[in-house]
Amino acid sequence: MGSGGNRVTSLPDSMTVVAIAEPGGPEVLLRETRAVPRPGPGEVLIRVSAAGVNRPDVLQRMGYYPPPPGASDLPGLEVAGTVVAIGPGGDPEHLGQAVCALVAGGGYAEYCVAPAGSCLPVPKGYSMAEAAALPETMFTVWHNLFERAWVKEGDMVLVHGGTSGIGTTAIGLCRLFDIRVIVTCGSAKKCEAARALGADLAVDYSSEDYVAAVKAFTGGRGVDAVLDMVGGDYVPRNLAALAEDGRHVSIAFQRGAKAEIDMSDVMRRRLTLTGSTLRARSAEFKAALADEIHRAVWPLLCEGAWRPAMDEVFPLAEAAAAHARMQAGAHVGKIVLTV
Repeated sequence: MGSGGNRVTSLPDSMTVVAIAEPGGPEVLLRETRAVPRPGPGEVLIRVSAAGVNRPDVLQRMGYYPPPPGASDLPGLEVAGTVVAIGPGGDPEHLGQAVCALVAGGGYAEYCVAPAGSCLPVPKGYSMAEAAALPETMFTVWHNLFERAWVKEGDMVLVHGGTSGIGTTAIGLCRLFDIRVIVTCGSAKKCEAARALGADLAVDYSSEDYVAAVKAFTGGRGVDAVLDMVGGDYVPRNLAALAEDGRHVSIAFQRGAKAEIDMSDVMRRRLTLTGSTLRARSAEFKAALADEIHRAVWPLLCEGAWRPAMDEVFPLAEAAAAHARMQAGAHVGKIVLTV
């Protein structure tokens, strides 16, 4: 079964997937049978063992986050599994490798096409479920905190959503690179979980002003960087929590895409405002990012220096229950589907 120059092991013609029947609640996630995709140039086909569940999947299901042109309409932005086919001109050595991969969609399936450059080896000692919990949050946090906010050893950062996949990954990466981290969480119980994962300070935003807490903890100085997925009225408060020359990085806007800020304050304290989205970036960009993460972070993971915080693992057929858990907001760490 190797038309078009694809190198493959024996593959079935069809597979089970979970698709979005129509925009709506978790119940619109339905099992379907589809043709097994074939990898094109620069791509590999992964037999999926596990797929991570992320908030963009929920937004896509609700009709708010359409896949970029050319991407699969299936949800799922990260997978782990075994390479079972390579596209024309690909490296035959990839066949049979256990990898995790960042994809632009299609993860909720038994087979998923991934750019070869976005694949990373499953770290030594990791289960497939743990490996599937890595790519989306790891790529996002590394790019935005380490490349866009250029945090370094000794810095102090503020991360909202401390027990989310992004938040727990940010705590882990900051601990690996000797960066102090303050997080916000929505309850005392979640704050306790964040501290157990290594946060230097966890602020319950439902009962405490996080700006005042940051100022008190830093002796009035503020933090070097903020990783923000809240947006809206949080933005001016985030800027108030920044130290001079601080960097504010936006990666989502759960409370709105517009914010009113005082530009004289930005100028006076030399603040930097930036942000990014990952899904629509080019395969070349993601490959360069994967290469940097492989060199800087993967050796530490293989030594056992950090493992992702795992919340709950659901079978692929129970993707709706996984989405319901994410939307309920009680999870700590990553929710993963196993195939």
